[in-house]
Amino acid sequence: MAKKSEKPEKTIESQLWDAANKLRGNIEASEYKHVVLSLIFLKYAGVRFERQHTQLVEQYGTENILCEMPVAYGKDNVFYLPEHCRWDYIMQHSKQPDIAQIIDKALTDIEKENKQLAGALPSNYYSNLGIDSSRLGSLLDVVNDMEKHMDDDNDFFGRVYEYCLSNFALQEGKGKGEYYTPKAIVNLIAEMIEPYEGKVYDPACGSGGMFVQSAKFIEAHGGNKRAISVYGQEYTLTTYKLAKMNLAIRGISANLGEKAASTFQNDQHKDEKFDYIMANPPFNQKAWREESELTDDPRWKGFRTPPTSNANYAWILNIFSKLSANGIAGFLLANGALSGDGDEKAIRKALIEEHDAVEAIVILPRNMFYTTDISVTLWILNKNKHARTATINGEMRQYRERSGEILFIDMRTCGVPYEKKYTTFTAEDIKRATECFHNWQRSDSGTYVDEPEFCKSVRVEELKDSSLVPSKYIEFVNRDDYEGYEETMKKLQGELRDLFKQEEESKKAVMEVFKELGYEL
Repeated sequence: MAKKSEKPEKTIESQLWDAANKLRGNIEASEYKHVVLSLIFLKYAGVRFERQHTQLVEQYGTENILCEMPVAYGKDNVFYLPEHCRWDYIMQHSKQPDIAQIIDKALTDIEKENKQLAGALPSNYYSNLGIDSSRLGSLLDVVNDMEKHMDDDNDFFGRVYEYCLSNFALQEGKGKGEYYTPKAIVNLIAEMIEPYEGKVYDPACGSGGMFVQSAKFIEAHGGNKRAISVYGQEYTLTTYKLAKMNLAIRGISANLGEKAASTFQNDQHKDEKFDYIMANPPFNQKAWREESELTDDPRWKGFRTPPTSNANYAWILNIFSKLSANGIAGFLLANGALSGDGDEKAIRKALIEEHDAVEAIVILPRNMFYTTDISVTLWILNKNKHARTATINGEMRQYRERSGEILFIDMRTCGVPYEKKYTTFTAEDIKRATECFHNWQRSDSGTYVDEPEFCKSVRVEELKDSSLVPSKYIEFVNRDDYEGYEETMKKLQGELRDLFKQEEESKKAVMEVFKELGYEL
């Protein structure tokens, strides 16, 4: 008899998540994430401080005033912690009824002592949440146990933080979790635009995942992550704080503006130009401005003003206006932006024909996001599609003349199931798409060829009515069947939704009947 296959051993991240999640009780995931992530930050800051403190004591002695001077920590990018903010102090008081107040004071005073954390940490959060002190004490024990599992990876806390971010986004699901872009998609963008050195910007930065992946890309290719300067902006205050904590744990310095604010109404990087832009702005954002507002904004100078009904083209023009002379951007939009009419079409036509800025369009599979099940598009804009050379990690790269051409890639058949109802890319999926793009860009490879059902290089003059829908250009074996696929699936989706709704209503009706008869189901 064949042995039952053993389940793979859980990672440390997943073990910690399971333990922490069991203590959640009736707290919503949207609230609980701030509890868990703030404690992970406190533990990270505590470990870094204790290590630095030990080194200073060994070097200067316990009585030396330098051991308690913030400058002795800040010089090595370690946060200075007053005694009541240190992890050992918090754990000594973890079973007290006022532990929530102790944590709140620690977070407040850490922010006061470390100006780079201004606006990053929750304020009076634990006291107002009303979490049971014994449950909070048990959660502190779980986070404290992290130290047992620490390895030589300097990014241990970063990995745990990202794992928890991802899982909270999964739990919050549709309509929430906008702060997190799935890692596989961020990897794809980074590998395509290669943010190796220079200024990197994200106008809707969420929890900072684009910046983290930029740093990882640099390290993976033997570079120095200090070679990039990070700029971002985030509208939601709680997400702004998540981003600041995320970047602090990764040791990434960033300018996220003085506060959480709208990129459109309060652009905090007005005079900056960027070498790389990575973004996943809100899809199909409605009423993003008043009719009389921002009509002559310099970001759309030379273009029509984006319509108030949908912010997609406002995001495109914000990004385009901030690219440096050789800048390149990779960002995500809903598929409708590929073929919209009216002002959107006029803007798209100008980007394509007058500015020759659209370099590639990559359509992604459905169900890649935790907040929506739609298929979306990765746009690549490039301010310099001419023949040129560039050096990345000491490698001289030759780029061919690609003026007046756009590469279309269709990745809708790529990906594997993830968490039952989602799709994620494999490393091979990402490699296939990025190699296709870079082979197309570079004259020294000579290996790019159009591939039916996957990719096609198209001259601008061959575009059909300025449409950027990949299926209009990529060759498909059964084109008629393919072009009807989306319409068929949408119809089927609608029918299934109606059936599920009817089923739910029937269940409620039956339950009401039993309830009237004095029985509970």
